Amino acid sequence: MALKVQKFGGTSVADIERIKKVADRVTKSYDQGDKVVVVLSAMAGVTDRLIALAESASKVPDSRELDVLLATGEQTTAALLAMILRDRGYLATSLLGFQAGIITDQSSGKARILDIEADRILNLLDQGQIVVVAGFQGRDANGDITTLGRGGSDTSAVAIASAIKADVCEIFTDVDGVYTTDPRICDKARKINKISYEEMLEMAILGAKVLQIRSVEFAKKYNVPVHVRSSFNEEEGTMVVNESADMESVVVSGVTCDKNESRITLKKVPDQPGISAKIFGALADANIMVDMIIQNTRSGGETDVTFTVTKTDFRKAREISEHVAKEIGATEVLTAEGIAKVSVIGLGMKSNAGVAATMFKALASENINIRLISTSEIRISCVIEEKYAELAVRVLHKAFGLDVEER
Repeated sequence: MALKVQKFGGTSVADIERIKKVADRVTKSYDQGDKVVVVLSAMAGVTDRLIALAESASKVPDSRELDVLLATGEQTTAALLAMILRDRGYLATSLLGFQAGIITDQSSGKARILDIEADRILNLLDQGQIVVVAGFQGRDANGDITTLGRGGSDTSAVAIASAIKADVCEIFTDVDGVYTTDPRICDKARKINKISYEEMLEMAILGAKVLQIRSVEFAKKYNVPVHVRSSFNEEEGTMVVNESADMESVVVSGVTCDKNESRITLKKVPDQPGISAKIFGALADANIMVDMIIQNTRSGGETDVTFTVTKTDFRKAREISEHVAKEIGATEVLTAEGIAKVSVIGLGMKSNAGVAATMFKALASENINIRLISTSEIRISCVIEEKYAELAVRVLHKAFGLDVEER
């Protein structure tokens, strides 16, 4: 017997037949004596269609009303699953985000969960019910519906698991776990049996699409065991858990690739206190997330400042950078869009030397030039030309023994 939160993504609830398969999985756990809370995404493609519908109604849809509209996607799947479960003779109740007690801030479209008042969920579980919660949504202090952004149902599930002290949060998706790299790029990619929160967070940030970044942050903060597994088979997936001693024996756990990168360089920036604050303060005010930052000191009291942003933010970031460059006296702004970021991640980097050397040697063996480098305690990232991205992934996967080593 266990207290479980089971989350199913859009491909898992794409139509009625698949929702019935979800019901099979849920009732199997329930029949084994588990208490089950189910968190659902909208059917695959529904959110995009709702956004298109909103844009046909308004050139700039009101953010509050857009949240109200988008929340109906998850409302639909939650109600349908509850109907199917009840038709099979199981007690089941669907709850919208606000009914489940999910309290968020007031940032429409990208709200953050502040608290979960889980009493109603717990009361229904005590009554022997299967609780079905619409993911991706909550309510703010004004009682307005809010949505959590793309992948927000993952965050809903982990947050609920934390609030009700679930034994595990199972994330069912269209892949059967976390892999050493993208199997579509490298056919020798291997499923990882166990990975730390820190490694998973780095992989999510660096381009792996298996889990939403905020869901991993939540899991790490509140120590929620997360089991990533396929909704289409019964195989064990990948456990995302606290770091353990055996994890450091693996130097590199995974290789990621992110092609959603663009580069901006401000040339001959005055090397003075406060200049960087002006550059990045202006970008922050525009809600633009900056990734890698490199500063190269020049002679004559000048420096070059280079940073990367997503391709989505590139045009806006370039305009802001050109404006700031004039204010601070930088000579020019150079840009590049055809770039990608490849990264190696692993807890073993903490206690093993030579990881950077191995990475750089492997890339050099294929004549792949490195444009930028950034590091953390368990990660090394290199910006390269986008056309070499997939080759770089395969080369690095082999260089660190991931083609043959299992975990």
